[in-house]
Amino acid sequence: MHDLSTRVLAKDVRALARAMRLIDDRAGAYLEILKDLFHRTGNAFVVGVTGNPGAGKSTLCDRLIEDLRAQGKTVGVIAVDPTSPFSGGAILGDRIRMGRHTTDPGVFIRSVATRGHLGGLSRSARDMVRVLDAYGVDVVLVETVGVGQDELEITRTAHTTLVVVAPGMGDEIQAIKAGILECADVFAVNKADRDGADGAVRDLELMIALGNDTMISASKVRGHVVHARTLKVGSAAAGETDDAATGETRWTPPILRCIATRNQGPVEIVRALFEHRAWLEGTEAGRARRKARLAEELRDGLREALIEVATRSLASELENAVRAVDAKELDPYTASEKLIEEFRRGGQ
Repeated sequence: MHDLSTRVLAKDVRALARAMRLIDDRAGAYLEILKDLFHRTGNAFVVGVTGNPGAGKSTLCDRLIEDLRAQGKTVGVIAVDPTSPFSGGAILGDRIRMGRHTTDPGVFIRSVATRGHLGGLSRSARDMVRVLDAYGVDVVLVETVGVGQDELEITRTAHTTLVVVAPGMGDEIQAIKAGILECADVFAVNKADRDGADGAVRDLELMIALGNDTMISASKVRGHVVHARTLKVGSAAAGETDDAATGETRWTPPILRCIATRNQGPVEIVRALFEHRAWLEGTEAGRARRKARLAEELRDGLREALIEVATRSLASELENAVRAVDAKELDPYTASEKLIEEFRRGGQ
């Protein structure tokens, strides 16, 4: 076992910071460390916090940390900030709003840049979650960059996804569009003291209701309520609904109002997050979602490895193909087919 791995498992915070730096940079023995730590993961509760820019995600995370610490839970935070497409730099400013927790030994905050990675997270975010898990924190909060309608990578990383919205998100048509709102496990309507908060709640309720009818009629297994349909496991708790016809218990995302700047609402949000965790752990749907996340991770890893191997082994052929396409001697589709065929021959 690598020395850093041993020290991380011994709760050496300096080793934790060093290991996460190596993993973020994809440098040194980062892969060996990840292999060492994998078998000690699976205990932390991973919560994804996502939403539109300016919805108040960082401030709400700060309040969630406060409530979790009051319960005696240790917290790890991965705050993802966007990278400039021009300079390549990033401000990494989300942690400023959580600055009062930096001296708390029960809280570890790591800011990372997307480095051009799409989906709302950085390339290394999922691996860094695992390191925090192995280190022994109780809860990992993963705050995404301000995301758009279809940046949903957090749903493949976190156990529970908290979507933060604010008044002024748009009309009811905007609310029912497929995308990030459709993948929430818990909704937080932040800045609920502003005009339009009632409308935001109403639009979300409309979206969930329409989504339920559509998904049920189409027998889909992803989407609100039926995104996690399972055999009934007991009486319905908050957020759960029973289907009298099928005897199933399903999760309906609760919509909670909050004013993060005034510390109003985080207690109820934390309670809802842990209710969702209990629901996942007590159902077949929870196990299915875990397997789906692992399958997606393996596909992502295989995709990255294949691209890296292919571009390295076909470097000269790729350059020739670019010249041929540029000269209109070959179309890009045929060129891609030829490159794939060449790669296959090289692997035989």
